[in-house]
Amino acid sequence: MGQLSFYSAEARQPRVADLAGLLCGPGQAVGFGRGAAAKVSVELAEPWRAHAVALACAERGVQAEVSPTEDGRRLLRTAFRCDLAPLATAWLRGTEKAVPDDLELDGPALRIWALTAGALETSGYLLGLDPLAPETHPLLAAALLRLGLAGHLLGPKAGGPALRFTGRRRLARLAELVGPTPVAAAHSFWPAA
Repeated sequence: MGQLSFYSAEARQPRVADLAGLLCGPGQAVGFGRGAAAKVSVELAEPWRAHAVALACAERGVQAEVSPTEDGRRLLRTAFRCDLAPLATAWLRGTEKAVPDDLELDGPALRIWALTAGALETSGYLLGLDPLAPETHPLLAAALLRLGLAGHLLGPKAGGPALRFTGRRRLARLAELVGPTPVAAAHSFWPAA
């Protein structure tokens, strides 16, 4: 019997909680009104990423605005919303980003992380991490390991901060979890089995 794909086997509706994938990478959450509402935002370098992440947000019933930044990037941000409050509460300790103790990643959240900060390289695949939250890096590596993905942490001097995945099996597992290449993405940005 063949192995089921975690991405395609999850015949569930997209959830707001999937937007944790933004926060695994360089995305930010901001709470408002003592936890009553929150917003998420992320700066993206490539136009296709902004389009794909905005579409992923819309699939979850969350409208995201994309605007240019002074350095030519795109800032994607949502309005303050009550349904984003649990996400921000889980990912924030005060105003600092922190990985939730009970973080369990799945295909849809991992796909959003790859849309936000994934890149194919000659020696494997990179999932970008938040340079402003280095304490999250080992915890995210551990969450991926629980998902069956062992990645190597890269510091800024080695092309990071990022997690690098190498080897045919790991890359096939990653490709299985994140699903097919988005229409807007070049194959050079997406893991392939």
